[in-house]
Amino acid sequence: MTSLKFGTSGLRGLVTELVGAPAYAYARAFCAMIAADEAAGPGGEVMIGRDLRASSPAIAALCAQAAADAGLVPLDCGETPTPALALAAMRLPAPAIMVTGSHIPEDRNGLKFYRREGEIDKADEARIVALHERLGLRQAPEPTAAPRRGEAGAPYVARYVDFYGPDALAGLVVGVYQHSGVARDLICEVLAAVGARPVALGRADRFIPVDTEALRPEDEALACRWAGEQRLDAIVSTDGDADRPLVADESGRFLRGDLVGALTAAVLGADAIVTPVTSNSALEKLGLFERVWRTKVGSPHVIAGMNEARAAGARIVVGFEANGGLLLGSDVTRGGRTLAALPTRACLDRAARAGAPLSRLSAEARFAVALSNRLQNVAQEKTAALIARLDGADATFRDRAFAGHGGVVALDRCDGLRMTLGNGATLHLRASGNAPELRVYVEAATQEAAEALLAEGLGFAARETA
Repeated sequence: MTSLKFGTSGLRGLVTELVGAPAYAYARAFCAMIAADEAAGPGGEVMIGRDLRASSPAIAALCAQAAADAGLVPLDCGETPTPALALAAMRLPAPAIMVTGSHIPEDRNGLKFYRREGEIDKADEARIVALHERLGLRQAPEPTAAPRRGEAGAPYVARYVDFYGPDALAGLVVGVYQHSGVARDLICEVLAAVGARPVALGRADRFIPVDTEALRPEDEALACRWAGEQRLDAIVSTDGDADRPLVADESGRFLRGDLVGALTAAVLGADAIVTPVTSNSALEKLGLFERVWRTKVGSPHVIAGMNEARAAGARIVVGFEANGGLLLGSDVTRGGRTLAALPTRACLDRAARAGAPLSRLSAEARFAVALSNRLQNVAQEKTAALIARLDGADATFRDRAFAGHGGVVALDRCDGLRMTLGNGATLHLRASGNAPELRVYVEAATQEAAEALLAEGLGFAARETA
């Protein structure tokens, strides 16, 4: 048994089970797939980046050795955001490997793989697993490869400065919660280049697993304190590898990622949005978009949905997730400048209507009150068993569990189990694709009702999976 597996975005698992032969073997399997599909003979390049976890340099060195042993040329991009690596790889073009565990704790890490044209899909994941087994590599050589230097950060900064211009955020003061995010300095650079005054906050010298979909209470308290101490127009941050943004308004109140995604999509002129079932149910009611595609959780599913939207004739397609990750599926041209499509989660593909505080924009969106959190260290088998019991033909168990809300009147099985309760609220349970966690999502009419339902849902799930 091993913790290593492909989840919502890439291969993840315990560091102790990834460092060494597994990291080398999975990287070799990826290179074998690329070589088979693209006739990439000796001399083809592979870009490699990493986040700030203590284990990431050693894993990146193993990936570089794997690329070299496969007859390819590794390019070391160093500590760089995942979307920056993806952008640089697409422009070269070259495949890429990002060493990151994203938002999960530091005792875990992972690998994200990119083809020349962008993020791999679920079929690619299955092929990599099959090739990994076929190659049968059980030992890794001592890393001796000397990768050439690659550059990913500068093109990523230029992407936004060239499109938005030097005065896009003129006069705004933006706090940057830096913690251990790999883009912490790059974000300050971009903000300054488009006219804002960045204020660096909360820089950490150890890894902090900031999860944009299940914020730690201390992160929320810090944002409110900073907003009270300084006159800030907003506070921004990211998860560990900077493919999920985190945005707080002028009072330090964090906005849900799907709300920020919807505001961005509207400013970019999207006629179609693609988003998982965990995003707010108000999206279909806003009247801002001609079509809303719903998918399972995870960027590969959102990318597949964006492809469907374009095939159906959508002009500008924007994908986003409740965790904040936004994917630009179409080129956006404005004033003679073009923001090229970047079909992978990016922390900086964001836009806001000038002249309005974020708190007002949030209120005007009329989103349902939605909250989410997680139970950690819950085996996926236990989550699956609970969902199967709730989804059973006998409705007695689920109706009794939520009798105080009028029972369960509808089920959505797209990803986990989303239950509509008799009082109109919703409770959604699903297994995390990245770690042994049970995710709980709720929507309700008021903040108080949502908080109570979330606490009830977490308590129920904890009891039933104990």
